[in-house]
Amino acid sequence: MKQVSLDNFDRKILQVLQQDGRISNQQLAEQVGLSPAACWRRVRALEEKGAIAGYAALLDPETLGQGLSVFVLVSLQRHNIDSTEEFEQEVLNYPEVLQCYAVTGNADFVLRVVVPDMGSYDRFLNEKIFTLKGIAQVHSNFGLRQIKNSHALPL
Repeated sequence: MKQVSLDNFDRKILQVLQQDGRISNQQLAEQVGLSPAACWRRVRALEEKGAIAGYAALLDPETLGQGLSVFVLVSLQRHNIDSTEEFEQEVLNYPEVLQCYAVTGNADFVLRVVVPDMGSYDRFLNEKIFTLKGIAQVHSNFGLRQIKNSHALPL
C-alpha cells in the first residue's frame, strides 16, 4: 500500500483516535482545532486512504482467562514459496495466534500465541503446530509479565 502524506491536523486526529477510538466527532474536532464538519471529512479521508484500518475494543487477556502469552519461534525444513505459503495459510486459521511475523535470523516465523494455561498451550502445539508439514524446529518463550503494550504508532 502507498504511504499517505499527513499534515499536522491529520497527525493530531490520528494521535487522539489511537488513544480513544470512541471519542465523538465533536470532542475530536475541539481537541484538534477544527470544525466538526472539517474533522469528519478528514477522518473519512484517512479511513478511505487506509491510514485508519479499523476500530476495535482492546480486551484484557487475563480478565478473560487468556493470561498465558507465548512467543513461538518456528523454523521450516524447506525455504521455498510453497512451504512458506502453506504454513502462513494454516496459521491464519488458529485463533490462539494473535500475530505472526515472517522474520530473519534463527527462525522463519515468530508467533504471538495467547492461551489460558500450559495445558492449553501443550494441546495447541500437539494438535496444531506439530501436525503441520515441514516444521523443522519450534522454540517457545513464555511471557513472565508485560512491560509495555501499546497500539499507538509514533506520529
